[in-house]
Amino acid sequence: MPRRSRSWRSTTSTPRWRGWALPSARCPSARCSKPPTCPTPIASSPKPRASLGSSVLFGVVANPASGKDVRRLVARASVFDNQEKQAIVERALIGAEAAGATAFAYLDDPNGIVASAVRENGRLCAKPLDTTRTRTALDTITAARALKDLGCSVVITLGGDGTNRAFALGWPDAPLIPLSTGTNNVFPRLAEATLAGAAAGLIASGQLELGEVAAQQKAIQVIVEDERPDLALIDAVLSRERFVGARALLQPEQLDTALLTRAEPAAVGITAIGGLLHPLSRDAEGGLLLRFGPGGERVRAPIAPGLYKTVEVAECRTIQPGECVAAEGSGVLAFDGERDRSLKPGQPIELKVERTGPWVVDIRQTLELAARKGLFTMRPSGKRRQAATKPKRRA
Repeated sequence: MPRRSRSWRSTTSTPRWRGWALPSARCPSARCSKPPTCPTPIASSPKPRASLGSSVLFGVVANPASGKDVRRLVARASVFDNQEKQAIVERALIGAEAAGATAFAYLDDPNGIVASAVRENGRLCAKPLDTTRTRTALDTITAARALKDLGCSVVITLGGDGTNRAFALGWPDAPLIPLSTGTNNVFPRLAEATLAGAAAGLIASGQLELGEVAAQQKAIQVIVEDERPDLALIDAVLSRERFVGARALLQPEQLDTALLTRAEPAAVGITAIGGLLHPLSRDAEGGLLLRFGPGGERVRAPIAPGLYKTVEVAECRTIQPGECVAAEGSGVLAFDGERDRSLKPGQPIELKVERTGPWVVDIRQTLELAARKGLFTMRPSGKRRQAATKPKRRA
């Protein structure tokens, strides 16, 4: 029998009530049996954030533009199309529902990534956020603010370093499960979405506390004279290029100064340059400062997927938390691998690393803790198994 086109109207599609998904014949076990039991939609005035683990809501933000930039042309970066992102979201929703989540809110992107996933798997109450549709990073920023106001206990993001940076601009200390679908993927990681969704469900349903399974990440605070401040999660770079252009940093001879929150030799991008000289983990305090130019070491590093270049580094040293690094224009500031804003000649900037970034959930740690507590195991009587004690270390 030929496969039915997705353009056909589904006879089992999930009905809606004022933006929230209702149970259908395909999912009679849906928890949201009555519209009034769904979480309150976003109000016009901000609400205080719910305490950790107390909210039944989680969030989903999928960036339709991630994984499609110029590095597919000049390097050999992989492409993540929106159909694959939809499949990732579908698996995450299945995992979240299995772990006890009942409702979520999401960025209703112009490509309909999450909305399509909801149509395919409508077991959870689903609320699209009433935010901007500019097809720019502003969509992610405003979605982050809306999810914070709504009191989401954890948010699943699909994108690269740039997507998560944009989210942090709207919600600096957000609780995140970042799934990698971008180019520079130092902050997010490749993980099975089903398990990521299960981790989100355990937190959203209040079975586990965020503080038990998440760690706060470092961030770079950027102060630009006479302009708005900025931030980066992995690296902030001053390049002597004149224009933002195609955004990607592909000319190492134009690099001037870089400050890294982590320097990973097993990564791609500016962080790899530092990682091949002086590895610095995400758990280590402080950051790594690189000054580019002749007179120092030469390192051959992967600055983009499938693209190695030789980079001259005049200075490489660690810096302490809160220590200011000064530089000045002209040039372009790049954050997390992408050129973002221009500097005037002589315009001073200050950079510093602080542990004020998002809280990132450890998926493995979350599921291990859930297993020890018996959250997925039922006895024949229907009662949950008693939590297992943590194994003692041998002397």
